Amino acid sequence: MKVLVKGLLGAVALAGFSLPAYAETTTLTIATVNNGDMITMQKMTDDFTKANPGIAVNWVTLEENDLRQKVTKDISTKGGQYDILTIGMYETPIWGKKGWLVPLKGLEDPSDFLPANTGGLSYNGTLYAAPFYGESSFVMYRKDLMEKAGLKMPDAPTWDFIEDAAKKMTDRAAGINGICLRGKAGWGENMAFMDAMANSFGARWFDEKWNPQFDSAEWKDTLTTYLRLMKEAGPEGATGNGFSENLALFQSGKCGMWIDATSGGAHVADPKEAPAVADKVGFALAPDKGLGKRANWLWAWALAVPAGSHKVEAAEKFISWATSKHYTELVAAQKGWVAVPPGTRTSLYANPEYAKVSFAPMTLASMKAADPLHPTVKPVPYTGIQFVAIPEFAGIGTKVGEIFSLALAGQISADDALKQAQDYTKTEMTKAGYIK
Repeated sequence: MKVLVKGLLGAVALAGFSLPAYAETTTLTIATVNNGDMITMQKMTDDFTKANPGIAVNWVTLEENDLRQKVTKDISTKGGQYDILTIGMYETPIWGKKGWLVPLKGLEDPSDFLPANTGGLSYNGTLYAAPFYGESSFVMYRKDLMEKAGLKMPDAPTWDFIEDAAKKMTDRAAGINGICLRGKAGWGENMAFMDAMANSFGARWFDEKWNPQFDSAEWKDTLTTYLRLMKEAGPEGATGNGFSENLALFQSGKCGMWIDATSGGAHVADPKEAPAVADKVGFALAPDKGLGKRANWLWAWALAVPAGSHKVEAAEKFISWATSKHYTELVAAQKGWVAVPPGTRTSLYANPEYAKVSFAPMTLASMKAADPLHPTVKPVPYTGIQFVAIPEFAGIGTKVGEIFSLALAGQISADDALKQAQDYTKTEMTKAGYIK
């Protein structure tokens, strides 16, 4: 048999033919956050690989803080561990400006992306990341518990109403917390919420000359209100709670209200995910203090390709698939319209089927209410709502988040926390050359 095979190969060579080479499989390593929509994307990957048999996908799923740390380290050191990164509106313009990301091409109908997304994911008019889902923040609440408390949630509540409702909805004996808010330290965890809340209270990170403002009355009002809310109506162990932990609490019926990302709407209104509460959930705009700014942020979890990747073509194919109308329809067919990635395309909100989803109108209204170019009541030298769009913010914001988490744990007072935040931020901004 060996002789026969050898003879055949020789005959083929003599005849001037060459045997076909077997194409090597390209494996894409994708770093992503452990949010529900990303878990769904992983489950849908077979649809992509069947259409692209030469491409395999390797998922690296991380908790939000870990994702940011590992992805930032890898791209800044050109480590090359990942072919596709899950990043957001903070990193994208900064990394695009540094040349760390590949400008995206070949996406399906990019003009259909909501302008809020493309604006936040571009630098100098060039799109460097494609939105997988977009979000603002809003109030998710239990209509039955609100009624039991003798209250009716307005579409546009104030912080005074939220605080009163949180106290009245709390039932410690039944294991029900009036409100669940982020307490886990991190610039994209507790500080995402705290920054948006502070904006609505009239506070700001910096004045027009980059001087930190944590010694202001507005920041004191913000932090003391937050700590009071969490002490009187929040869950135990809140310093360990981020988006995912509070989602689990709400789904299990342990939160009367939850103020967080609009993307959470899909996971509390879906009977398959939240059978205990799905038919009892209502939605309202993030609260305000009557100063013209609400506590709503603007964000998109997006997919990007690091510069220097040797798999750009395959990576762009995957990103185009994951952010396409086809993907939306695929999820809708398998999991229902309630489960499709929200806040991405104009056409999604023009779809009459999606318009029936309970949280869809309030999500769009919340995203439209966010103004990252004018995030605060008083003037500021920066853009960004739940972050300050400068490279130094990730480190500073995380440290301040750790300080505020200590205050939430009762280890330091609100005054001590604000003084430490002021001193640390001033030192770091002076080192970075913002303050002369």
